[in-house]
Amino acid sequence: MLSAILALLSVVCAGLPILCFLGLLWWLDRYDREPMWLLLLVFAWGAIGAVVLSLVGNTMALLPLTWALGGAAAMHTGTVLIAPLVEEPTKAMVLPLVLRSKHFDNATDGFVYGAAAGLGFGMTENFLYFVGGAAEGDVAAWAATVVIRTFFSAVMHATASSLVGALLGWAMFRGWPARLAAGVTGLVLAMTIHGIWNGLITADQLLGTGGMLFMADLILFPLEVVVVFGVFQLCLWDEHRRIREELRQEAREEGTIPTAHVPILASYLRRARRGWLAPGVNHHAYVRAATTLAFRRSQARVSKGPRRAGYERDIDQLRSQLRALQCAD
Repeated sequence: MLSAILALLSVVCAGLPILCFLGLLWWLDRYDREPMWLLLLVFAWGAIGAVVLSLVGNTMALLPLTWALGGAAAMHTGTVLIAPLVEEPTKAMVLPLVLRSKHFDNATDGFVYGAAAGLGFGMTENFLYFVGGAAEGDVAAWAATVVIRTFFSAVMHATASSLVGALLGWAMFRGWPARLAAGVTGLVLAMTIHGIWNGLITADQLLGTGGMLFMADLILFPLEVVVVFGVFQLCLWDEHRRIREELRQEAREEGTIPTAHVPILASYLRRARRGWLAPGVNHHAYVRAATTLAFRRSQARVSKGPRRAGYERDIDQLRSQLRALQCAD
């Protein structure tokens, strides 16, 4: 009976907190939030596709290790080395596909999509661990697993994958050599974060340090998250700067929007307030169109061929939309 109750609670504890993290991530992307349907698709890849591929990859890699080293040694080696090498690329597989979407604009978007894939992976992995703990019927051990894996392990997966996405977003208009280098660098960083997390836990078990290395892991990882969150804030600041500069030129050269709107549109707090637009103007549509116009102007300058032509078509459509919205007052 107790195991059954814990199993049911495992479903809730695996899903609800991670979905809240996903919602928070979407909300933090304050200047140009990604479409929820695409974010959920990336999340689903992490939760299903990446998990299945990782199970296959980890199993195949452990077979020769088990034969060569024995069961226990192979398991420890797999946890520290094989898991990061297999799981980080599988989580990131979806990112090059999303990179081709017009919704993927820059490093900030890459950060968000990468973290979404990691959260999806963490949710499914947590569920498997929670159900396994529930079967043993130890409430205290199960609760400890829920807390550690929810606020540390799942966040670790999101943090690691977010770096891959952010670097791909940074390199998306810098040519294929830059994209390749960025992808490899991102994966190395992701594997390093993953490997350190698993490595300290495994070393604590092997060396019998009485939990000292585990506690060091719990202290070190939040510091890593703070650093990565700082990178995310820099990405948001870059969006703020780009919106301000591009719309300033747009107002001066094309007159699509009033000059007075530029500093408002470049500030998340000011743009969210009501009253700066004329009555009758659709506030959400106006802000969305102006923000997208700023990004498309920037992207058109650094793109070539069909992609540039597509951005230029978008620019014309967005200008027409903004003028129509202002005539609706």
